[in-house]
Amino acid sequence: MNVRQNMISLSFLALLTVSFAQPSFAATTPFTDLAHSGAKDKILSLQQQGVIKGVDDSKFAPDETITAAQGIQLIVNAFDLSLAAIRFVKAPQATDFFSKADNDAWYAESLIIAAANGLELPADLDPNAEWTKEQFIHQLMRVMETKGNLPMIKLVPVEIQDDHELTVDYQGSIQRALARDIIELDKENKLHPQKAITREEAAEMIYNALAYLKSHKPLN
Repeated sequence: MNVRQNMISLSFLALLTVSFAQPSFAATTPFTDLAHSGAKDKILSLQQQGVIKGVDDSKFAPDETITAAQGIQLIVNAFDLSLAAIRFVKAPQATDFFSKADNDAWYAESLIIAAANGLELPADLDPNAEWTKEQFIHQLMRVMETKGNLPMIKLVPVEIQDDHELTVDYQGSIQRALARDIIELDKENKLHPQKAITREEAAEMIYNALAYLKSHKPLN
């Protein structure tokens, strides 16, 4: 069952400070562990924009995988999602939306923001579980297309050699991500959708999505 918004009457803006509202553009020291990363320039650009952070001040750890909570926080931060325009009858908690969440965990605020902004996240989401490539792509595309008010596009489906591994509900998002050049297949035309997504892969997709929105004006 997907999470639904609870938009009601009492303004919640004064009850919770949104830490992701504005990215920091303070000078930073470039990550030192990207020498062998094909997405080095994109990652460093996101770092300078304040969109992403490393595992410490100097390392990004590109090959580490991300959890659902980390992926959600990255998307929330990258697209400046917030609660500013949403009203609640009471101050929400992460467990109002996700039964396995911890209301005192570092990710609690991001989960609330994500749920309130319409991400299609299951109520039994495990914040600490690894996220697969297809899970991250689906959520990224949903936010990107909504945030950018992007029009529907006529798709000529790309042949994916391992499409038998795709979750049916994610097929449309993945085809649109390919059509918009947010992702690409490997040399064997495979996506590896069930593989845990790495920090490098997630960052590159975020960069591509933001670049696409900059080059495509939203519809009015």
